[in-house]
Amino acid sequence: MAGRALSVTLDGLTGRVIEVEADMVGGIPTTVIVGLPDASVSEARDRCRSAVVNSGAPWPDQRVTVNLAPSTLPKSGSHYDLAIAMAVLAAQKAVAPETLSGTAFVGELALDGRLRAAPGVLPATLAAADGGCSHVVVPEVNVPEAELVDGITVTGVRSLRQLVAMMTGEEQPDDPPVPPLEASGAQPWGSSERLARLDLADVAGHEDVRLAVLAAAVGGHHLAMVGPPGVGKTMLAQRLPGLLPDLERQDAIEVSAVHSVAGLLPSDTPLLTRPPFLDPHHTASAAAIVGGGSRQVRPGAMSLAHRGVLFLDEAPEFASNVLEALRQPLESGRVVVARAAQTAVYPARFQLVLASNPCPCGQAASLDGSCRCTPAMRRRYGEKLSGPIRDRIDIRRTLTAPTRPELAASVAPGRGTAELAERVRLARERQHERYADTPWRLNADVPGPELRRQWPVAESARLLLERNLRSDRLNPRSADRVLRLAWSIADLLGHDRPTDEDVRTALSLRSDLPLDASMRELVSAE
Repeated sequence: MAGRALSVTLDGLTGRVIEVEADMVGGIPTTVIVGLPDASVSEARDRCRSAVVNSGAPWPDQRVTVNLAPSTLPKSGSHYDLAIAMAVLAAQKAVAPETLSGTAFVGELALDGRLRAAPGVLPATLAAADGGCSHVVVPEVNVPEAELVDGITVTGVRSLRQLVAMMTGEEQPDDPPVPPLEASGAQPWGSSERLARLDLADVAGHEDVRLAVLAAAVGGHHLAMVGPPGVGKTMLAQRLPGLLPDLERQDAIEVSAVHSVAGLLPSDTPLLTRPPFLDPHHTASAAAIVGGGSRQVRPGAMSLAHRGVLFLDEAPEFASNVLEALRQPLESGRVVVARAAQTAVYPARFQLVLASNPCPCGQAASLDGSCRCTPAMRRRYGEKLSGPIRDRIDIRRTLTAPTRPELAASVAPGRGTAELAERVRLARERQHERYADTPWRLNADVPGPELRRQWPVAESARLLLERNLRSDRLNPRSADRVLRLAWSIADLLGHDRPTDEDVRTALSLRSDLPLDASMRELVSAE
């Protein structure tokens, strides 16, 4: 006798519907799971047996073989428990096999039959819908995130016996609710409540850098800031997410799916509508930033910051392999984590913000001459950020400690986050209209050849870029980045296409040169 149920295997954010087959034959009573299971899946035989028995149903006193097909795909995680138990019950005719048709089962079983919350329910439901399933059964606490997926019926249950009663038409027991999944440790990204209280008007002076932050928010550009300790680099980085508009629904689902796989999706707010903000410590390992794991591949900070901001404070203090790992995601917008038995692909289209000191002691730019770092020490410190990484940064600004007269002159606060966020929203609407029939939405996403071919700049602006190329001030890649940045400046100012002044501003932002006074008025006090 054989029973069959459906579940989902995840490979990064992509999933595939698998068949869970249970067969019973005579022989020594034992349970075997085949189909490339890892340790957590192999342990399911003991969890499922106890859960079935404690739910009032018999476990077959025979040899039970459970096959997870296709057998060529590695299986990891405990969310196959429910499908294994239902396949065994179907093989015993405890539930009608036809009632399981077209239904995917996702959830971990406790020994007493309760259905525990499971990570990755949102991408699993997406995969089930794409795989042709019309119905998915998940733990009751995971129902809100599963219901974000259109086109599939979601049923939440608290226990195995409640599900069996539902399938057989019997009276359903009133089992107690199961608590939500608890994340291991604190949330690694800034909550919207904390960031919502931060206002760009709190930053005194630094009009050039505030304009750079505004331009970065408009086009999704990467930003690097260099300055002594306490000058305001972290304050500016933390206020960048407040300028960004809410995520569109498709982006919100994708971001929520990444956090669901990581087990970090809040149960009370399954749809993350604000851009995430990640600020890992400089001692973080490569696996924590890129993603990975010894038993199961999990997304790292790059993917958790998808459609948001990844802030690396004290950037030169990060390990060199961590910094070099930024190269490919900054270009492709995704992370490929390859292991011997599994390769996972996660989205990683984030805005990178780097903050660093001018030297190891941080006092190179101080007026009192307190820095004692040698030129060789300063050079080695600056070279920790390699040329290819620096070349991928669109905007570079150097911050200096404001003098007392400058602080006195900037008593009046600059334009606040709410006012500037409206400017960002309008500028992004212009981009969405321009790229409506293309795969891109922001200026930073558009390849340089396509930008030059389909949306040419003014002739004077083109000649200015060519002069900088011929004089070797720019290489081809940096010229494309200046062009994208010029489009963001034009969108901010409401120009139909970049002028030569927009290109000059973009060149100044990239080359860390002073900005025109008229541009500073965008962020300064009225």
